[in-house]
Amino acid sequence: MTSAADTWSDDLASWAIPPEILAGAMESPWIHPVKMFTVTLDVTDSPSHQRARDALPEAGSILDIGCGGGRATVALIPPASTVTGVDEEQAMLDKFGAAAAARNTSHQEVLGRWPEVEAGAPVADVVVCHHVLYNVSDLVPFVLALDAHARHRVVVEIPMTHPLTHMAPLWKEFWALERPNGPTANDAYEVIRSAGIDANLDIWLDEQFSARALLTDEEQARYMRIRLCLAPEREPDVAAFLAAAPTPAPRHTATIWWDTASR
Repeated sequence: MTSAADTWSDDLASWAIPPEILAGAMESPWIHPVKMFTVTLDVTDSPSHQRARDALPEAGSILDIGCGGGRATVALIPPASTVTGVDEEQAMLDKFGAAAAARNTSHQEVLGRWPEVEAGAPVADVVVCHHVLYNVSDLVPFVLALDAHARHRVVVEIPMTHPLTHMAPLWKEFWALERPNGPTANDAYEVIRSAGIDANLDIWLDEQFSARALLTDEEQARYMRIRLCLAPEREPDVAAFLAAAPTPAPRHTATIWWDTASR
């Protein structure tokens, strides 16, 4: 029988952009504008933050995997007084460090892909990992490495459906391409449980924040145009489509969390 982990990997692979479309792209579609992940203000509290805070001792430590600009961590300062961010992009780590420094918090950054760089990351009271799992094909070793680095708790946050689901109408409009439906957060939860982790699942409606809202209309059109592997001259068409599209509904989000053995 196909395992939950294999099904997860296969479903993620179905999101690959068809080679004939990718071959015509003038820029890599796998972009993550740093502006979308920059933390400048206080972060709205969430069930994920609450689950992490419940397990944090006073002056505790956080390890943030796929930290981006530090949104998952900043909400936990205080009680956290020491934070470590892991990310593949130095620009993200720079923003993470700046956000921690602005809050007078001791910080460390680790450049690289998890779990390949886990040897360079400390054990922390709580490990957080927000909006990363849909980029992880081999999920079991990834989550086992999260577990190994947490003294008390691991808190993972992901949307219930793949984060690129919202682009399905754009792919249909510009390429007549149907996009997949899976995997889902429930599938990730099943994989984690099948790895022997006694995880919990909270589902909630995120009405507070949209990373895309940090971009101007022009920046959004450029971002989507590149994601769609379209030439620059198609940007006005993308802008027009986005302007006519309905306002996105609040997103159902999953918090997957578990407690670890004391280390």
